[in-house]
Amino acid sequence: MKYLSLIWFGIWRKRGRTVLIFLQVSVAFALFGLLQGLKSGVEHAVSAARADLLLVHGRSTSFASPLPLAMVEQIRSIAGVKVAIPVDIFVAAFQKPTQRLAVVALTPDPNWTTAFTYSIAPNYLAAFSKNRTGALARVELAAKYGWKVGDHIPLMSSTAQTSGATDWTFDLVGTYTDSDIGSGSDVILVNLAYVDEARLAGKGTAQHINVAISEPRLAVRVAEDIDKRFANSSNETQTDSLRELAQMNLQAIGDLNFLIRAIVATVLVAMLFATSTMMMQTLRERTPELAVLKTIGFSDRAVFLLILAESTFICVTAAALGLALAALAFPYAAKVIQGLAMPASVVEIGLACAVLVGLVSAAAPAIRAARLEIIVALSDR
Repeated sequence: MKYLSLIWFGIWRKRGRTVLIFLQVSVAFALFGLLQGLKSGVEHAVSAARADLLLVHGRSTSFASPLPLAMVEQIRSIAGVKVAIPVDIFVAAFQKPTQRLAVVALTPDPNWTTAFTYSIAPNYLAAFSKNRTGALARVELAAKYGWKVGDHIPLMSSTAQTSGATDWTFDLVGTYTDSDIGSGSDVILVNLAYVDEARLAGKGTAQHINVAISEPRLAVRVAEDIDKRFANSSNETQTDSLRELAQMNLQAIGDLNFLIRAIVATVLVAMLFATSTMMMQTLRERTPELAVLKTIGFSDRAVFLLILAESTFICVTAAALGLALAALAFPYAAKVIQGLAMPASVVEIGLACAVLVGLVSAAAPAIRAARLEIIVALSDR
């Protein structure tokens, strides 16, 4: 403790240089915290995806290939299937072309919410099931446009009706929430029977079919049974669980762990060189001062530890600031990408890395300072 003032003086001997290194280390560890939080958010999204929910879509061109509604009953007859709901999606706009939203048309069923990640109040669900033109807006979407239950919602789209009109009107009967962190918030649910009857093209088809199974462990077997049922037909299917789709989306952007490790390693190495350069420069400038310290009784070990302490103090405090800034940013980022968080282990690893960087970057200058000969140092003054 008696050397703290000496350490503090050594750190602030060149204020501009110290501030520059401090900011560099802070930014590096803020990036470290953000990347690790992104990694945890993606892992959370995959683990939260339901393994008991299957999506059946056309094999030839994926979700772009429509499936006949007649397939639904055949899928329901497969062992392990609890619910099978056909789904069709088209894009529409509210009042302006820029106010785009997704219209999800589906078939109400007594247990149909088990085939989705939706949470709907019983009274809203009952109203939606009874009203052919009824619609359920996601809570965030209703709040965005100030929609209330009972409102008529006019939508513009490129999906034409038999009359030739492309405008659709739905009656808002309630709202819902969605636990799927990968889905957008601008979504409205409507009745597929009404849309299918009114639309000009694509009658009797759906883009995909949501299937809820009795147990997650049956997902592979049920998916294989569904695809075998329609193998070699004109409507071959590809069935994946929601979790498998999340994993495939993750794989599509590459090895996220490798990318994060590569970026973090590059930043830490660059920071290591910068800190080492600063400490070497500091040592050259302070050679006479260190010689005086040895003259008045400081041992080689004391000088060695003094240099290490200065470097480690800068790195640890700067890392703590950077990690704190990253932690403060996550609550705001989580509003856009749910599941983002910075685990406590990231802070621990970050501070440990900061200590390591501080020690390694100052090791060579500290050894040189410890071996400094008083007569040679003072004669060069």
